[in-house]
Amino acid sequence: MEHFSVCVFCGSRSGDDPAYLIQAEKLGNLIAKHKWRLVYGAGNTGMMGSVASATQLGKAKTFGVIPHHLVQREVGKKDLDNYIVTDNMHERKKLMFTNSDAIILLPGGPGSLDEFFELLTWAQLEIHKKPIVVINVKKYWDPLFSLIDHTISSGFAENSLKKLFTTTETATEAVDYLIKQNQRSESNS
Repeated sequence: MEHFSVCVFCGSRSGDDPAYLIQAEKLGNLIAKHKWRLVYGAGNTGMMGSVASATQLGKAKTFGVIPHHLVQREVGKKDLDNYIVTDNMHERKKLMFTNSDAIILLPGGPGSLDEFFELLTWAQLEIHKKPIVVINVKKYWDPLFSLIDHTISSGFAENSLKKLFTTTETATEAVDYLIKQNQRSESNS
């Protein structure tokens, strides 16, 4: 999986449970261990900062994208291998998506939900086939899954929507899943 890039969506805050930051740091460590590149929102606070710092400590490449209006708020991490400041959130998401091979969602807030739902919608519309993995740390995302089930049971989406992403409980399981997916796609080529 040489030159593999993982886009990580997560909170610019740390949340109220230390388990969130532990999994963020673990994910950064694993990205570095496999010599992948981290693509993320370029912040140096909360979950984002934890993933990026762990990735950098492991000497892996980092690619951060932040809109100019968030540089101070999220403390733009300027020591990344690539640090790009965009005009707006839409450009940020587009650059993060186009520069990644897979997407991982860690706990986060409305911004993380926005990013997840946009890429899930694109997958539903067959705009992309990149793997999407949701790390459900301590069942943080259970209400999200209930909402998706409600959307399906109310007739606003097909049950196949749930097949467009994979859920794990830990960063290790998420990375293992991406490795297996890559091996599968290589053996089918």
